Amino acid sequence: MLDQIHLLSAVTVLGVLEQAYFFLQVIYARRVFGISPPRTSGPPEFERIFRAQVNSSEYFPIFLALLWQAGLFFHQGLAAALGLLYLFARYCYFMGYRASSSERLAPIYFSTGVLWILVVASALGISHFFLSHYVGLNVLQLLTA
Repeated sequence: MLDQIHLLSAVTVLGVLEQAYFFLQVIYARRVFGISPPRTSGPPEFERIFRAQVNSSEYFPIFLALLWQAGLFFHQGLAAALGLLYLFARYCYFMGYRASSSERLAPIYFSTGVLWILVVASALGISHFFLSHYVGLNVLQLLTA
């Protein structure tokens, strides 16, 4: 069983560490700009860092669900590779947004594209499971025949 989820688990841990890094960047920015909680507004430099962290946190549960579904039902290696691409794109998004709001656009489009690929892989894998398990129809055998 563990050999079927070890790559997904590793990407999950990397994702959690990335989220922690983003949280720490907000804490550091709060100190630099003198913004005490619960305030979320201040200089544009602080607000961009704060928004980049919040936006990344909002997408993280979606990413995790799709990563695991695609990995369990479609292909663990492909899902893990896509997960690494997503995490890299999110890092680029964070750093780009930190520098300028316009520099966040290319990485956010790329990471959204990766999420859509994970959606498709998840849907295909789950559909294949239901068709083969409940209907007795093995689509892969039909395609290779």
